Amino acid sequence: MNLWRRLFGTSKNETVRPPSVFFTNTLSGAKELFVPQRPGIVLMYTCGPTVYGQQHIGNLRAAIFSDTIARTLKAARYRVKRVTNITDVGHMVGDGDSGEDKMSLGAKREKLTPEEVAARYTKIFIDDLDDLNVDTDDIRFPRATEYIKEQIALAKTLEEKGFAYYLPSGLYFDTQKFPRYGRLGGVSDAHLEAGARVEVVRGKHHPADFVLWRIAKANDLQQWDSPWGRGNPGWHIECSAMVRSLLGQEIDIHTGGEEHVSIHHNNEIAQSEAASGRTFVHYWMHNAHLTMGGGKISKSTGNVVYLSDITAKEFNPLSLRYFFLQAHYRTSLSFSWDALAGALEALNRLWRLSREIARESKQKGAPSEARTRFLAAVRDDLATPQALGILWEALRSEDYTPEEKWGLLESAEEHLGLSLTAPPDTGALAEADVPEDIRELLASREIARTSKDFAAADRIRGEIEKGGYRVDDGPNGPVLTRRTL
Repeated sequence: MNLWRRLFGTSKNETVRPPSVFFTNTLSGAKELFVPQRPGIVLMYTCGPTVYGQQHIGNLRAAIFSDTIARTLKAARYRVKRVTNITDVGHMVGDGDSGEDKMSLGAKREKLTPEEVAARYTKIFIDDLDDLNVDTDDIRFPRATEYIKEQIALAKTLEEKGFAYYLPSGLYFDTQKFPRYGRLGGVSDAHLEAGARVEVVRGKHHPADFVLWRIAKANDLQQWDSPWGRGNPGWHIECSAMVRSLLGQEIDIHTGGEEHVSIHHNNEIAQSEAASGRTFVHYWMHNAHLTMGGGKISKSTGNVVYLSDITAKEFNPLSLRYFFLQAHYRTSLSFSWDALAGALEALNRLWRLSREIARESKQKGAPSEARTRFLAAVRDDLATPQALGILWEALRSEDYTPEEKWGLLESAEEHLGLSLTAPPDTGALAEADVPEDIRELLASREIARTSKDFAAADRIRGEIEKGGYRVDDGPNGPVLTRRTL
């Protein structure tokens, strides 16, 4: 073997082919082999937050979903260029073309400027991503207000090409001039009739037509000069303009929540492809809703939980990430505090196993059949529930060496981002911190275990848990932790 192959695992002229990865493409409705436009490089855009308030955990599910895509592609030896927009203007309450801008709503609520509100909630959003172990160093976060000129230029191009018309309320995209409108998700004309998330605006050629540039009202807090008058951009055009500016006119992957399919993402396709004459996005990927108490988590209904609520109850933020990964991204997921507590307990057990395996393996990994199955699962449309099942099965099995288990943990961490190879302190308690009655129960349980009276040991474990504590049996004896409420 020559020096080049010994150093890099390949000959100087040999091209390393990434392993096959499959994604469900919303555009085709089918699972497809992922093939980027340029070998080895992935251009990926994610619809980000409107920063007029804190992002709830339903929004954060979309962030974990897109991060899992990026992790899977990076692990498959792709270079991933990512952009997540920050909407700080143009998004109307109700997602339509008229009404009040969400940024103005936030500014009035908090008696601040829109810029101050945007700065506050952008920081909270980025901090939430950091707490959830999303690699924000690899993402650009452009603000819509930084790309006003680009949005105006794109709207002007659409007008010059005959895809837009002017009304006293603003410049509108003419969807009838774009015959493929609505193809994403198979959205029919009936679905786009006035009242179905689109509005009646006097003079519009079709109910589905949408605003590119909105003429300002006298009390609008954010407005700019344009060829059509002073105003502000429509919500949809910011994404198309920033994609073109930062990634190019044709990208590989665009992600978002499933609520974006019918209107927002169909509008992005229409305006982008009408302007360029090229395919805008090759793989559209959407995560399903997060629900709670039988309803969608939504600010508009007040049915919300924030990451700050979770940490206030002393849950590790990564318990939420584990909770999300227990379900497939295209499956609706119901949140409850009991379900989150179950996720945290499972994650704590994984972390304890990881510490034991790290010590036994001396953190030296080896390939295994389990690792091969794990990779196959996660590369098959991000089948994270199956991947977690394979991980648990292998770590509990005596059929794998410590080195093989550590190699599996390394791959699991690379894809899942759960701090599996560098677990945090799980909160083992010193004897002085434990109430006397719990210490007595713990001692009684040890006597029962030593006597192999496992029924009594299990009964005492239940009493300990009722007292607010959890006991696990480690290699050096029982480990007591507080139960999360």
